[in-house]
Amino acid sequence: MRAIIIAAGRGRRLMPTTAESPKCFAEVRGKRILDWALQALRANGIADICFIGGYQIDKVRAGYPDFTFRHNTDWENNNILASLMYAEDLMAVPFLCTYSDCLFTAGVVRRVMANPADIVLSVDTDWLRRYEHRSDHPPDDAEKVTVANGLVTRVHRGVEPGVAHGEFTGIAKFSSAGAAALKRHYRDCRNRHGGKPFREAAVFEKAYLIHLLQDMIEAGITMSHADTPGDYMEIDTQQDFELAQGLWSD
Repeated sequence: MRAIIIAAGRGRRLMPTTAESPKCFAEVRGKRILDWALQALRANGIADICFIGGYQIDKVRAGYPDFTFRHNTDWENNNILASLMYAEDLMAVPFLCTYSDCLFTAGVVRRVMANPADIVLSVDTDWLRRYEHRSDHPPDDAEKVTVANGLVTRVHRGVEPGVAHGEFTGIAKFSSAGAAALKRHYRDCRNRHGGKPFREAAVFEKAYLIHLLQDMIEAGITMSHADTPGDYMEIDTQQDFELAQGLWSD
């Protein structure tokens, strides 16, 4: 199993922490966000790491020479979905992808890997508790998920908090068949929407991963979910960063 870490953006909402370093270098309880992720991945036997970088990528190259790198040279003009697909050539084998600004435990990864479905989304079912003090990142901004009969039915920020099963953690597992479906759907959408609006994105190149995932669901591609009752935190804002210093524990 390979891990693909999506980390090209600058993380402007985490200023001044990201003034001179990539977002994943921010330290929570004495350890970089990136190192917390590596700890969780390696505890599950995942040592093959692809890092998709952009902003300050040279600092990551210097600090982690064992990574496989893909350079999103257009990171200032695109978004998470386009960034992920810079590693499209590495998706012939099963992989797990993750956002780079999240803290998660080995248990979160273990539960995702244990689900045998071709596409599995990690979902935090205890997500609202984390939002009690997140005034800079309200629940309306969460990538929320609804489910039925073991399958994800919707992944969208517009899901009402009261009906959401949980929040997508940014961690997803794809089997070889699931990866093939992802690549096929991405290419089709890029051919039809490149340079034009795509779902809520002003142009396809600015789309988020959840935009493509929802489009796949509506096209009949099934996705399962692996639930975690916490064991996850997003570090999107300086407020999140400060909260994590006191709240995060592995």
